[in-house]
Amino acid sequence: QVQLVESGGGLVQAGGSLRLSCAASVRTGGRYTMGWFRRAPGKEREFVAAIDWSGSSTYYADSVKGRFTISRDDAKNTMYLQMNSLKPEDTAVYYCALALVSGPNPKYDYWGQGTQVTVSS
Repeated sequence: QVQLVESGGGLVQAGGSLRLSCAASVRTGGRYTMGWFRRAPGKEREFVAAIDWSGSSTYYADSVKGRFTISRDDAKNTMYLQMNSLKPEDTAVYYCALALVSGPNPKYDYWGQGTQVTVSS
């Protein structure tokens, strides 16, 4: 059973930065995709970013391109989401996820419990 634990959320002013971490109980260098999703109050869960097993391919939602960066440290079995130039509309619970297959839009098999990000205006 894979366990994913997010951390790094909090309250930040608009224009500020946060870095989210996702610690995985499996070797993150395995042949699978890891991603970040978010759910804002009253909205559906949406895709934010993903990184493939090699780390060479990354994918972003249009709403975060140029502001967010996804990365992995396989030595620490940890995935990160660096969030810069945060906006109030980025306020959401952020979830990390792992898919047991590679690809840009896989079905995700495991999910973390989420970490709250709140951006004040």
